[in-house]
Amino acid sequence: MTPISNSSAYHIHMVSDSTGETLESIANAALVQFNGSDIIKHFWPMIRNARQMKRVMQDIAEHPGLVMYTLVDKEIRTVLEEKCERLGLSVLPVLDPVISLLGSYLGRTATALPGRQHALNKDYFARIDALHFTMAHDDGQLSDDLSEADIILIGVSRSSKTPTSIYLANKGYKTANVPFVPNCPMPAYLTRLKTQFVMGLMTSPDRLVEIRTNRLRSLKEDEISAYTELNEIRNEVQQCRRYCADNNWPVIDVTRRSIEETAAAIINKYHGWEEAGRTNDG
Repeated sequence: MTPISNSSAYHIHMVSDSTGETLESIANAALVQFNGSDIIKHFWPMIRNARQMKRVMQDIAEHPGLVMYTLVDKEIRTVLEEKCERLGLSVLPVLDPVISLLGSYLGRTATALPGRQHALNKDYFARIDALHFTMAHDDGQLSDDLSEADIILIGVSRSSKTPTSIYLANKGYKTANVPFVPNCPMPAYLTRLKTQFVMGLMTSPDRLVEIRTNRLRSLKEDEISAYTELNEIRNEVQQCRRYCADNNWPVIDVTRRSIEETAAAIINKYHGWEEAGRTNDG
């Protein structure tokens, strides 16, 4: 679609009757395929009545572009679609094909209630519980009750243990992370755990040098030490890898992975481990 604007920018409007997280995720996942384009995103969440929609349309008219939406109310959809048609704008109801296909497959009609994925159900409270557990067990804290963990992450300093743990918690997995400190004995309880999934996070020593150096600079500590020395870090990563191998724990290289990609790989391994009988015996 050619943008209807005097500017070289492409305007994309995202309209939702809920938080808009689903819509924003879909849009962002598609937009990464078009790097280099000058895109201005307009985000309109919690649009629950026709009056609100009419106000949004005023801005859309001022900044015309592609309109993507997740709206279930017919009146609100009608306002959006009719006004966009008069403006000559393309409109995309991103969830309609999925809902239509599911309806045909299940033989049921969709409820047409906004924000149902955010209902305060047992899954929601399980995620909150997992988040509380994960925050309390960050960086080796409260090691005496790791038997309650679903997933335990092992890794050297700055190997994305904490952000990965929090992301997994938001998916409902109680996650603890334990730092691997070179030349220091690891907690004995780790090797005694038999019904927890343990995974090592590995990363490139070169990348670790960069991350740790930047970390020290942010703390205004520029002193060179073993913490940022390449050969020391190589040995540190090798020790951690060997420790995981000795305990038959899988490892994952996170060097070129986003937190989301790392978490997805861990979840995949976790479910494979469950299907294999929840064993750490290799």
